[in-house]
Amino acid sequence: MERFYAKFANQMIFNMKPKLFIAMLALLVLCGADRSDYNKYIEKYSRIAIKEMYRSGIPASITLAQGLLESGAGRGTLVLQGNNHFGIKCHGWTGRTISHDDDELGECFRAYDSALESFEDHCKFLRDRPRYRSLFSLDKTDYRGWAYGLKRAGYATSPTYAQNLISIIELYKLYEYDQAKHFDHFMARHSGE
Repeated sequence: MERFYAKFANQMIFNMKPKLFIAMLALLVLCGADRSDYNKYIEKYSRIAIKEMYRSGIPASITLAQGLLESGAGRGTLVLQGNNHFGIKCHGWTGRTISHDDDELGECFRAYDSALESFEDHCKFLRDRPRYRSLFSLDKTDYRGWAYGLKRAGYATSPTYAQNLISIIELYKLYEYDQAKHFDHFMARHSGE
């Protein structure tokens, strides 16, 4: 029954009109419902997102927003069972996998030994696929271009995916991480442990 409610809530959020999503997200923040979970996730994984931005060129704001949205701020089944923060399906993956109901029942998803591996693979996944190639010509501060580009390239099936990412980025001011001038290698390696 819990799986049914979680899937229903996810479907409701992904199919929501952008203005309604923003209003609902703002209401949750005002009520304090998810704010601490979102803030904890951001604090825990921001260093990895900045490290990956410098390594791969993907804005830290996009990485964090995707992680927050896809993982339910680190509370989703894919994270809890497989450290998969980005909902990346198997697509020829030869590593460890987990089965999870998504668009279809029992779909194959990648599983990782750590959050760091998930973040690194997310960047590699985007970098290595031709359909995302045009995104890398965008400036690392163009989170709007990245959000709409990810949607156009088919990263997610939700018609409001880009606007949902932008709403999270703006609500939590994740665009500030795109301005990072440096990062601590040690802290980035040990974030999320």
